Amino acid sequence: QVQLVESGGGLVQAGGSLRLSCAASGGTLSSYAMGWFRQAPGKERDFVAAITRSGASTYYADSVKGRFTISRDNAKNTVYLQMNELKPEDTAVYYCAASPYAGGPYYRAQWYDYWGQGTQVTVSS
Repeated sequence: QVQLVESGGGLVQAGGSLRLSCAASGGTLSSYAMGWFRQAPGKERDFVAAITRSGASTYYADSVKGRFTISRDNAKNTVYLQMNELKPEDTAVYYCAASPYAGGPYYRAQWYDYWGQGTQVTVSS
């Protein structure tokens, strides 16, 4: 069973950048498709981005397309989320998730079996 730990969150001004990391242990990262989700207070957990096991394909929510980039380094057992041009509406707790299945749907939280504890991202205006 894989364990996931996110890091890299923090407070940033609008227009700034952050890079989130998700470190995996207890399993081989290349066996999992990976996703990032976020949850703002009082709202549902929303899909942000996903990447296939090999990294060959990536998927993004429309709200972050062109600003966020998901990547992975299977040798380091780590997945990243580079976030640029941050906006106040990006404020949320960000979670990484792992799925042992193939084919998606990558945007559905229920498709993922393993979750990290989350890292807070706050964007000030």
